[in-house]
Amino acid sequence: MLRSVVVILDGLRRDFVAPHLTPNLCRLRGEAEWFADHRSVVPSVTRVASSCIATGCYPADHGLEGNALALVEDGRLVVHDAGLPEFFPHRKRVTGRALDRPTLSERLAAHGGAAVFSNVSPGAAYAQDPDGFGTMYHRAGSHGPGRAPLDPPPVKGGTEGDRYIADRFLETLTSDTPPAHALLWLSEPDLSQHDAGIGSPEHLAALRASDEEAGRVADAVHELRADGDDVLFIVGSDHGHQTVAGIVDIGGELIRLGFGEALTAGDLAIAPNGTAFLLYASEAARDLVPALAAAIGAQSWAGDVIAADDLATVNHTDRRGLALYVSMAASDEPNAFGVPGLSHTAKPVTGEGKPAGCGQHGGLGRYEQSPFLMIAGAGFAAGATRNEPTGLVDLAPTILAHLGVAADGMAGRSLAPSSPAQLHPERKSHV
Repeated sequence: MLRSVVVILDGLRRDFVAPHLTPNLCRLRGEAEWFADHRSVVPSVTRVASSCIATGCYPADHGLEGNALALVEDGRLVVHDAGLPEFFPHRKRVTGRALDRPTLSERLAAHGGAAVFSNVSPGAAYAQDPDGFGTMYHRAGSHGPGRAPLDPPPVKGGTEGDRYIADRFLETLTSDTPPAHALLWLSEPDLSQHDAGIGSPEHLAALRASDEEAGRVADAVHELRADGDDVLFIVGSDHGHQTVAGIVDIGGELIRLGFGEALTAGDLAIAPNGTAFLLYASEAARDLVPALAAAIGAQSWAGDVIAADDLATVNHTDRRGLALYVSMAASDEPNAFGVPGLSHTAKPVTGEGKPAGCGQHGGLGRYEQSPFLMIAGAGFAAGATRNEPTGLVDLAPTILAHLGVAADGMAGRSLAPSSPAQLHPERKSHV
């Protein structure tokens, strides 16, 4: 049986895959092909990453622009948290589609099916299958194909919840009627980095626990292969982390810079995304965008400011009202645990956000843009390293190529060695 098995360790940056921290991943690295220049997406946040993995497309095409984003509703810009369980049904009511491109679950519904076991936010989980084509196992609501209800797992994010979800995943993986494609998405080591900092004892303990879960799945894959299954095994992460250097109130800053009237009128909308933010503009405010870009770019807390036609360089579009993507200022300076990579963060819409010293992501910083990827299976060379740039959008076409299913309309390319080596022309310079 042709099968695809994917494990995502949320937030694990590539430089933390090391023998003393992740012995199981390093064992698997010796059995798999390692992708040394693997990149996240823009913003480097989980809901966007999940949508890109699920569709093989970038935000310009699938439509999910951030963990927080704005929709045009009744002529006004309304900012939403895409992590809430009700977000995708709401987006479908507003725009006509949950996501603007089909997911793996939809494409595989008639080809052996897909099952997703996720312990991250509801929105990040449901981005894998927002229309209920396959099996979804998540604490906010679980279902089989066609949304046949299933009992949700009694867990929360963290290592204990990850273990419970992994147990259920392994039961399905080794059942008599397994899906063609099965994905396990662990919440760690992301949560511990957000809460305790990168390189903290809490982070390293959670990392070791996640490594153990990946090792358990690797052992199960070995057994499946011994029983005759042809398994494509993908293990990776969605983004890395930077350490918070300081929090910036973007709304307050825009008022200080003279754009308060447009904010108050609802002609500008800010969607904070960790170490980045999205700025939306109504048609009435589009003429303000060049001045906004110049004013923001002059601030010490701003890094890359990408506007107008340049949005295509980070695989975004202004068709839905997006005017600016701003990656906050970043450096390679170390944190209190000696781990390099600092960034400013945008204050969230509600609450104060994680304080200085905690982990965060969303921008174009070196380490938040450094997830890891390894692939084991037919045609992938054990212990080899591939150095060309790859990205999250390449996973879906790689999976479909292995399963013998068409991958039309995707921005990514299959990473199978028989695939063309050149980059897809839609891959742009920033990712």
